[in-house]
Amino acid sequence: MIEMTNVSKTYPNGVLAVNNINVKINKGEFVYVVGPSGAGKSTFTKMMYREERPTSGKIIINGTDLSTLKESKVPLLRRNIGVVFQDFRLLPKLTVFENVAFALEVIGENPREIKRKVLDILDLVQLKHKARFFPDELSGGEQQRVSIARSIVNNPGVVIADEPTGNLDPDTSWEIMYLFEEINNRGTTIVMATHNKEIVNTMKKRVIAIEAGKIVRDEARGEYGFYEYD
Repeated sequence: MIEMTNVSKTYPNGVLAVNNINVKINKGEFVYVVGPSGAGKSTFTKMMYREERPTSGKIIINGTDLSTLKESKVPLLRRNIGVVFQDFRLLPKLTVFENVAFALEVIGENPREIKRKVLDILDLVQLKHKARFFPDELSGGEQQRVSIARSIVNNPGVVIADEPTGNLDPDTSWEIMYLFEEINNRGTTIVMATHNKEIVNTMKKRVIAIEAGKIVRDEARGEYGFYEYD
């Protein structure tokens, strides 16, 4: 599903964010990406959906070589990649239904299918009853569930989440994680950057630890570890 070969990323200011990374993530895996702040986790995940481009090396996502992918083909790539952010990034003037539907409208899905798919996904995230609400009428946890619904309504092969519980209280964070686990159980590959030690240590998924831009641990049923500056 995802393969990086000799991937490095240096920003224009000279910061080496990712340093010669080699990794393979198989279809259906659930992977936590952990490490101290500034280690390169966000760059690592952003390169998977072409938000950032590597300075060198090769990235293959579901058979597509991102290093040679034309800019015009990036939207097509992202149809099969769902992305969930810490700050939700919902459109404030659109309802819950409209926020989720937007992901289907931009690819030209017909209105009848949009309605069916959106209501099905809102049912999955237990927000069907709030389809007509606006984001500012929802709790943080509800907004994140809308964000997750938007990310999976296209039935993507992989979902990339960057600190999805970072703005949530512990109980709500667990609700979100159980939702991700259910999505993973349906066959979707999950790659999640997180600082949440308790969740990582409890759920026992694959853990990739990054420090100073390098992978220092890759464990099938790993733990978070200790990072002094978290």
